[in-house]
Amino acid sequence: MNSPARVTIKDVAARAGVSKGAVSLAFNHKPGVSEATRERIFEAARELGWAPNLTARSLSSQRVDIVGLALCRPARLLGLEPFYMDFISGIESVLADRSCSLLLRLVRDLDEEIDLYKTWWRSQTIAGAILVDFHENDPRVPSLQSIGLPAVAVGHPSLTGTFPAVWTDDATAAAEAVRYLAALGHRRIARVGGPVGLGHSAIRAAAFAATMRELGLQEGRQIATGYDGKEGARATRSLLLAADRPTAIVYDNDIMAVAGAGVAAEMGFVVPDDVSLLAWDDSQLCRITHPTLSAMSHDVHHFGTEVARTLFAVIEGTHTASLQVPTPSLTPRGSTAPAPHGH
Repeated sequence: MNSPARVTIKDVAARAGVSKGAVSLAFNHKPGVSEATRERIFEAARELGWAPNLTARSLSSQRVDIVGLALCRPARLLGLEPFYMDFISGIESVLADRSCSLLLRLVRDLDEEIDLYKTWWRSQTIAGAILVDFHENDPRVPSLQSIGLPAVAVGHPSLTGTFPAVWTDDATAAAEAVRYLAALGHRRIARVGGPVGLGHSAIRAAAFAATMRELGLQEGRQIATGYDGKEGARATRSLLLAADRPTAIVYDNDIMAVAGAGVAAEMGFVVPDDVSLLAWDDSQLCRITHPTLSAMSHDVHHFGTEVARTLFAVIEGTHTASLQVPTPSLTPRGSTAPAPHGH
């Protein structure tokens, strides 16, 4: 019995109506073909069941089709946090279309992250990187810029140096959260935030404080945490035990807000009659908790796709400016209500 003929790059070129060189340019993510032509080539390859020989490509071009992402957070938290699951799924959706892979590594600190990216880049393990969780005066900026690492930064441009950035307007969103709660009559509003020094947490903290002042409210208490449920629960307990306890609490992620709701119930407080709760990063967790959690919502999957697309533009030399994705918007649900009478 004769074996079926092996599909070749020539077959893909014929199906797409282009030259073999155009197919090579498309799969090596190099300039020279339009986006429409690139997509037509990818579609032809999918229809024929053809994939490039990755070993031969790496030997001939000294390029690999791997994108690096290092996360400085505990593995147990990553597995629980819906934000990064949605974010990574958005990245993967773009990588899959380009026959690329994501190399994900958890690190203990920024020094380890810097060393890891340097190793990956110098050994030609990755074609580029996605940098997340920027700190104020982040040491990754000078260290990784100096080696020429193609990268996209997920963070406000004020934090990311000359790296192209993809970001959300956290300051505007934080101000909207405070104004919404104030409009419900809340005068004592607290915030359970992320780690001290983390850039987007600092931006939210500053906007929260500024909006409280602007509305003539007393300065709301803000507690920094490591983003996990236990710390969110501990912060909530501390706030609700205070003599001047808040009537509304804003959380920097959904895990802490869910934990806070549990603590409130344990202490005999009814949400939202006694205390209103508002989470950042809307997720399924917010929708299945009782009562359902009001949240600052944005399309995290889309955020991930825009980050991946921007990185490929950087690698291909076609990227020109940082990109602001839509600002998180308020989704009111059952966990927020007018402030209790007498407060």
